[in-house]
Amino acid sequence: MDSRRLLRTTAVALASAGLILSGCSGGSDAAAPRTTAQGQPAPSAAPEALKEFYAQKPKWRDCGVEGFQCATLRVPLDYAKPDGEEIELAVSRARATGPGKRIGSLLVNPGGPGGSAVGYLQAYAGIGYPAPVRARYDMVAVDPRGVARSEPVECLTGPQMDAYTQVDQTPDDAAETDALGAAFKDFAAGCAKRSEKILPHVSTVEAARDMDVLRAVLGDERLTYVGASYGTFLGATYAELFPDRVGRLVLDGAMDPSLPAIDLNRDQTAGFETAFRAFAADCVGKPDCPLGTESVPAAGEALKRFFREVDAEPLPTGESRKLGESLATTGVIAAMYDEGAWPQLREALARAMDGEGAGLLALADSYYEREPDGEYANLMAANAAVNCLDLPAAYRGPADAAKAVPSFEKASPVFGRGLAWAALNCTYWPSPATGRPHRITAQGAAPILVVGTTRDPATPYKWAESLAAQLSSGTLLTYEGDGHTAYGRGSDCVDTAINTYLLEGTPPRDGKRCS
Repeated sequence: MDSRRLLRTTAVALASAGLILSGCSGGSDAAAPRTTAQGQPAPSAAPEALKEFYAQKPKWRDCGVEGFQCATLRVPLDYAKPDGEEIELAVSRARATGPGKRIGSLLVNPGGPGGSAVGYLQAYAGIGYPAPVRARYDMVAVDPRGVARSEPVECLTGPQMDAYTQVDQTPDDAAETDALGAAFKDFAAGCAKRSEKILPHVSTVEAARDMDVLRAVLGDERLTYVGASYGTFLGATYAELFPDRVGRLVLDGAMDPSLPAIDLNRDQTAGFETAFRAFAADCVGKPDCPLGTESVPAAGEALKRFFREVDAEPLPTGESRKLGESLATTGVIAAMYDEGAWPQLREALARAMDGEGAGLLALADSYYEREPDGEYANLMAANAAVNCLDLPAAYRGPADAAKAVPSFEKASPVFGRGLAWAALNCTYWPSPATGRPHRITAQGAAPILVVGTTRDPATPYKWAESLAAQLSSGTLLTYEGDGHTAYGRGSDCVDTAINTYLLEGTPPRDGKRCS
């Protein structure tokens, strides 16, 4: 796979097991609406207590990547205490290239939560977004609080993460159940120990407030934004908090903020099953399919059998780590995000079924952002930290997880058991959840474009339908296809609709479908 496409895919990859959302009723700092010459509500002024942050001037500098500048953004650690401790967030931009009049800044976020927006900008969006968009906008990204270069949450060392990712997530007895619970407890304790200051302050609501500070610092009256996967929840939360400051928002691979954690995890499990069936249908039509050539159901049974075999006897990989069921499952799931990875998955499965697990291990490592030297990016730490603040945990304990297994297996015979237990991760989190599931309407916001892919593995299509219906100004654009998210994935129909909206402010008709 092309390296830029791979980065784009893995950057939005952690919308998987245990991804849960947050919410907060917003707008408490909004003044009475004013009106522009065009008759639109004018953005409200910054709250008095935050004026120092809204008025700061970024000091742009070269950041060692050709075509990009970097700066830092000061924000309060705790918005309830704006005079208290501050943190610094990493920001990067690529200036509008022209020709054409500059429209403003376009903020991008790849999702996760935990994906580095700065990394995404510099390796993909700032050079790979359509040229007409990059010509008219400064392309901008900020690593959200707790992520990558912005006060990163840290939990475990590299060797500890290696052990954590290999823990059996389909426990067969009490001892294995206890071991899984202990692993989640140790992970949470590591986060509390190494990230005590930032851990209670990485919610999506706080990240959305940070984005509004950045909007003002960049000199934009309204926010123009493209968010993928979890980035759609971040964008929708922004719209809820600051509806009069919404410019052109694209929410691609949409989340549904109205669902509790258990439903989100179960829906997502069904999404991976849908994606696997698409992969299997493609695979069984090829004579060398490692899952056989009989049928899609038979391919699913073959994969389940393979998972059971590596659970009982992990495979060698050419290094000290062996490929057990957890890493094998992660490797398969990683390839579900982009149909361009299907050939790589077929080859990796064929090698694994021949007794060599390196191919699937490489896919799992890309998902976890594990470097060749054994160090991990903070993706997994930030993912848990944000998720566990944004919604109450799916379960009260292992007994709840065990009870949920049958419903997860109904959603996905292939992945259901493991993903049911993966949702136990927030049960032991040291910082109490600050968000609750709720509908987001963003009453008064300008038109918001919601994009859904019919066979999206990580953000099921019905979530896009739901979010578009919740938003008072939501418009739904549908991509009938495979993979996670739609913009820049090869559909001229999708790209033209989004580009027109970003450049001219005109969304497609509600319900438009592309293939």
